[in-house]
Amino acid sequence: MTARPPMPGLVRSLSARLLALTIVFVMLTEVLIFAPSAGRFRLDYLKERTAEGYLAILALMATPDNMVSKELERELLSSSHAYIIALTRPDGIKLMLDADMPPRVDASYDLREGGFFMLIGDALRTLLERENRILRIVGPSPMHPQAIVEVVIDEAPMREALIDYSGRVLALSIVISLVTATFVYLSLQWLLVRPMRRLTESMTAFRENPEDSSRALPASRRTDEIGVAQHELADMQAKLRAALQQKTRLAALGQAVTKINHDLRNILSTAQLVGDRLAGSDNPEVKKLAPTLVAAIDRAIDLCSKTLTFAREGPPELKRQRFALRPLIDEVGAALPAQVNGSNALFNDIPPEVEIDADRDLLFRVFANLGQNALQAGATRVDIAAHKTAGRLLIEVADNGPGLAPRAREKLFQPFSGSARPGGTGLGLAIARDLMHAHGGDIRLSRSTGAGTVFELDLPGTA
Repeated sequence: MTARPPMPGLVRSLSARLLALTIVFVMLTEVLIFAPSAGRFRLDYLKERTAEGYLAILALMATPDNMVSKELERELLSSSHAYIIALTRPDGIKLMLDADMPPRVDASYDLREGGFFMLIGDALRTLLERENRILRIVGPSPMHPQAIVEVVIDEAPMREALIDYSGRVLALSIVISLVTATFVYLSLQWLLVRPMRRLTESMTAFRENPEDSSRALPASRRTDEIGVAQHELADMQAKLRAALQQKTRLAALGQAVTKINHDLRNILSTAQLVGDRLAGSDNPEVKKLAPTLVAAIDRAIDLCSKTLTFAREGPPELKRQRFALRPLIDEVGAALPAQVNGSNALFNDIPPEVEIDADRDLLFRVFANLGQNALQAGATRVDIAAHKTAGRLLIEVADNGPGLAPRAREKLFQPFSGSARPGGTGLGLAIARDLMHAHGGDIRLSRSTGAGTVFELDLPGTA
């Protein structure tokens, strides 16, 4: 038995992985939320600058000649954080505040244009820009949408504001991730991880000592998938534990029966010798009773031999070969007892072209057991036919015997209890079934009436 694997620690546990995945997924969700929100933040920032520019330009509209002094003009531009402010009214009049030496514009943006992805791209470019750029912003007036406001501003203050906003979003995302991950972790720990750990510990404990009922999995009242799995595992362990205990008792009993059979065979061999001598006696009464005695001893010896063979045999080792099935059936017919008139009791209806890949000797035993059982049950004729269907080879073994009793059908393939005749062991069909299973096939009772019994053998077909 291999060593029991240790339970994983906290770092490699399922809980830690769930916690890490929850944090990663929440952070990824926040990133997907942050991108459009950063674009919206940048757009709102620029709208605020155009609104401030519109308020500054109102000072020109308050004067008769739409002119202000240079000092007031510089103060208005400074309060609006702009180099140039221009307003184009619906009537075509254009008002402007500009510095003495305005810088060269690096990029222009029209707030009336731009879609969802363009806003995200512009925000990311602002975050990644290392140098300060001079931006020309064009947008509608917040008070009069028909009026157009133009401002020329620095990009650096907007980038600093966007970075500060990003930091707040990041901090909030981390807090949300940790809180969400904690609740998810605790929920999964209670609903999934702890029950799974109990199931794992129960399986490893069962693996170490399957017959120890003191470490059985406790019953669960849960009705979800985990509860069903725990219930099914406990039920499976209980059934396997009972089967193993029964196997252990049967193994001990089998060893005892083997020893008893060995000694009993020696005793019966001595009795058989005595019976043979009695059969040669001149006493009429002895001659009359001797055949009965010898037949009883022969049946007892046969029972002991079959019991020892069945107890000692393990899983059969197949020696596969490709061969025609019809000659094999002919050999089985020759080995079976002949009819009263000396002709074979087995009739071979296997087509000559039917071939099979199997162990020839083991299949011989299968057909010989079926033929002997049929003849011993009272049949005088056994017919064997075969046909292929759906990649399988189906073989029918039919006899004209009296049929099987209902009691025999119930335990047909069980050793020592499935015999259809008095004194039988039931080992013939049990061994035949084991040999068929070893070939990847099966044997089953097709029908049994007063007109006869039909067994169907199913084997993998050959190309």
